[in-house]
Amino acid sequence: MVLDLFLIALAITLNPIPMMAFVLVVASARGVLKGLAFILGWLACFVVVIAVVLALTGGQPPPPRSPPSTAVLALKLLIGVGLVLYGVRRHRRRRHAGDGTPGGATEAAPDRGPDPPGQAGPSSPSDPPGRSSSGSPPRSGSGASFGSRMDRGSVPAAAGLAMFLQPWGLVAAGAVTVVEANVSHASTWLALFGFCLLSTASLLAAELYVVFSPTAAQRRLLALRAWMENHEQQAIVVGSLVIGLWLTGKSIYQLTS
Repeated sequence: MVLDLFLIALAITLNPIPMMAFVLVVASARGVLKGLAFILGWLACFVVVIAVVLALTGGQPPPPRSPPSTAVLALKLLIGVGLVLYGVRRHRRRRHAGDGTPGGATEAAPDRGPDPPGQAGPSSPSDPPGRSSSGSPPRSGSGASFGSRMDRGSVPAAAGLAMFLQPWGLVAAGAVTVVEANVSHASTWLALFGFCLLSTASLLAAELYVVFSPTAAQRRLLALRAWMENHEQQAIVVGSLVIGLWLTGKSIYQLTS
């Protein structure tokens, strides 16, 4: 159980989608407070899921080779296969998108010539390099619109966003693994605490960075987000395939042995 929880938590904390959103959360107005709410909402999901599973099992794993144990292994196998299929689907979608033009590059936009008077581009020539006309660090298209919404968003909305952005397929894998927990052992509680902590480690690190060095943190986290945008698909595919294949292989072995 411990190794399974470690691998699942590692895949969750390295998932780029929540981190990309979290960077915009902490870069918005009242970012530190919203970031804390995001983390608390994120952690609340794990606590609730673990509590529900332990309530259903009574804190004791099902007996080996019993119908409940077999059903849990079958469910874990189903989740593993689902993660593998999801990873393969994301990989194929990324490959087809890259084949849209030779070499995966996008076609250059036709030259429209200079903008007509009164219709300046996104930033005026007088703007300093790397800054928009508002003086804030530049963001990509979708990031800019999402960031503007976060500026207007409330603190509870940041917590709700964390719940929405949970990688629920991986969380489901963790929930099925927690069925094996025996709460009569102190090591079990340590493993569950470590799962929650590792699953939140990347968000906690970013939050602490913003608290102790806000100016440098915002600049570097936005640069990190830009890098993640270019590697998002690869990270999701690798994470889904690794965890999916691990759960599938282990479940098949336990069902047939």
